[in-house]
Amino acid sequence: MMLATDIDSATASAAAAGGAEKREYVKRIFSEIAPRYDLLNHVLSLNIDRRWRRKAIARLGVERDQAGRYLDLCAGTMDVAAEISRLPGFRGMVIGADFAEPMLRAGADKIRGSRIAPVTADAVQLPIASGQLAGAIVSFGIRNVAGLDESLREAFRVLVPGGRFVILEFSTPRMRILRALYLLYFHHVLPFVGRWISGHRTAYQYLPRSVANFPVEEELARRMEAAGFSRVSWSSLSFGVAAIHVGERPTSGRK
Repeated sequence: MMLATDIDSATASAAAAGGAEKREYVKRIFSEIAPRYDLLNHVLSLNIDRRWRRKAIARLGVERDQAGRYLDLCAGTMDVAAEISRLPGFRGMVIGADFAEPMLRAGADKIRGSRIAPVTADAVQLPIASGQLAGAIVSFGIRNVAGLDESLREAFRVLVPGGRFVILEFSTPRMRILRALYLLYFHHVLPFVGRWISGHRTAYQYLPRSVANFPVEEELARRMEAAGFSRVSWSSLSFGVAAIHVGERPTSGRK
């Protein structure tokens, strides 16, 4: 007889692999861990996630259009949206979109009095007219989307010509020793600590599995190009623990 924990673990594995369960599973677990999501991020990344996010935001190039509208995709508790809104000289608007409404609610205190509009929306079907945004960014969320290619095309669609799309996501180090240490932490230490702090049985089993099933950096860059982005580039962070991808909507050609 399978125990509930076995069933949950099997569901986490299927969701991480992109099975039919992925959308509902991801929505459910992130809704459940929302109250402790920020604490878990900072503890499990040893607080390096803050520096990674600042680097990704810098690649967005908000200084090119400080009055423009920007999208924080898979916004979670809206750390990135809040950072953008506080940039010197910023006078535009940030849309924080996430399909797990409890995550947006958990970040409500961060955005009081700011130029941020939280929106409950799926990354594969954004309620935004085409060609409206000066830039878009997704931080540690794109691997959780049930349709990666569809979400890339949606990000492309809502950007103005010349608009920039930035992806910050986990990756796997390629140096053998570092990779071994990383996998040990990611597959054993992180799930234990994540379960202990969050009280959730499978959310932090899903995390390393989702990273393992996510395209490597070169493949993600190729799929961005297939979605229409030009000038696609990527760079590693912290010896390959994470990576930043950047692409632009061409100023002419594909619409």
